[in-house]
Amino acid sequence: MYVLFLLFQILGAVIVGFGIWILADKTSFIAVIQMSSPSLKTGAYIFIGAGALTMLMGFLGCLGAVNEIRCLLGLYFTCLMVILITQVAAGLVIYFHEEVLKEELSHIARILIKNYDPLNDDKRNSQDAWDYVQTQIACCGWAGAKDWESNEILINRSMTAYPCSCSNSSREFEVYSGFCNLDDPVNGTATYADWPVHKQGCMDGAEKWLKDNLGIILGVCTGVAVIELLGMILSISLCKNIHSEDYTKVPKS
Repeated sequence: MYVLFLLFQILGAVIVGFGIWILADKTSFIAVIQMSSPSLKTGAYIFIGAGALTMLMGFLGCLGAVNEIRCLLGLYFTCLMVILITQVAAGLVIYFHEEVLKEELSHIARILIKNYDPLNDDKRNSQDAWDYVQTQIACCGWAGAKDWESNEILINRSMTAYPCSCSNSSREFEVYSGFCNLDDPVNGTATYADWPVHKQGCMDGAEKWLKDNLGIILGVCTGVAVIELLGMILSISLCKNIHSEDYTKVPKS
């Protein structure tokens, strides 16, 4: 019985850790979105708050079970039900607004690509994060390498350079940030088709990663939901089994 309450303490700690990771991460696509959209940072604080609440609920549920306090068990049940309903609602919102989210991500990525400047220290973190994404996913641009043709620096250089993090070369000591010069451009000009870069866009790469890991994601979500349902069932069962005090037997003064 108490193992379930302990699981909620652990689950809360994991959720808090996930929220802190979103805020602290500087080397992935999460960092790119966070620096370009305040909604992700707000979401991270929500995760931290929800995790802290889950840990508190685990403690209150355990306390209510040990001391047979019905109001604490009732509060535990109510909070679990609210969190479960909120999670289902959030999942539905994400599902039905998938295209809107894609458009927002596309806008963020294309603005970053257009304004990418290795000498701009003010945007160093978001640019390094984007370079990391392109290197790890083996992609180039959001929809494809053509997106980089909007970059002002590359336009000024007649496309005779390309983003190093897009390179499809496996040479040792490869540079994975900034721009690399194209070898022997024809007539001093080139197009993205002449670059030795990955053809896959990062949007396709991200979707492929989600599809490959969909089973794990669904499994984790289902596991969390099952734990919450078990917690609700356990708390309501304990609450019913705890007999209320019969105050009619208390001597009247």
